[in-house]
Amino acid sequence: MARPDKAAAVAEITDRFRASNAAVLTEYRGLTVAQLKQLRKALRGNAHYAVVKNTLTAIAAKDAGLEGLDAGLQGPSAIAFVHGDPVEAAKGLRDFAKANPALVIKAGVLDGRPLTAEEITKLADLESREVLLAKAAGAMKAKLYQAAYLFTAPASQAVRTVEALRAKREESDAAA
Repeated sequence: MARPDKAAAVAEITDRFRASNAAVLTEYRGLTVAQLKQLRKALRGNAHYAVVKNTLTAIAAKDAGLEGLDAGLQGPSAIAFVHGDPVEAAKGLRDFAKANPALVIKAGVLDGRPLTAEEITKLADLESREVLLAKAAGAMKAKLYQAAYLFTAPASQAVRTVEALRAKREESDAAA
């Protein structure tokens, strides 16, 4: 790796690994340039999709402190460097792979932890971050409502009991 262009490529891939919170390694054999362009467009906003050389990527992953990608670096490889929501990027890759079976998801890394292709598919099956946050907020709101009801229930029950006693007393005074 004495050539400066290779050293620059390794440095660029290392920087992309460090700047991203996840990376998904894919095989693009059999995809046309138009399909790759369509995939990049689908991932825009969440990830940067780049075709990489396997040996340079292995060196860059080692420099970035990532492990678990070496086994997937066989054949033509491309990496989706995720800088947005990892779930959205995984969904984009999964959906594109369903429409174009030539795209194969091989492995990945999420926050420094290696992922298998099955784990990436499970990640894609998750709901988006916004939906999960909305569900959590709804659950918390429901629990707060239940707590408020429990705190006010004894007081309202006491008021109803006192009112019933007053009505009963009025009836007994009227009868006597």
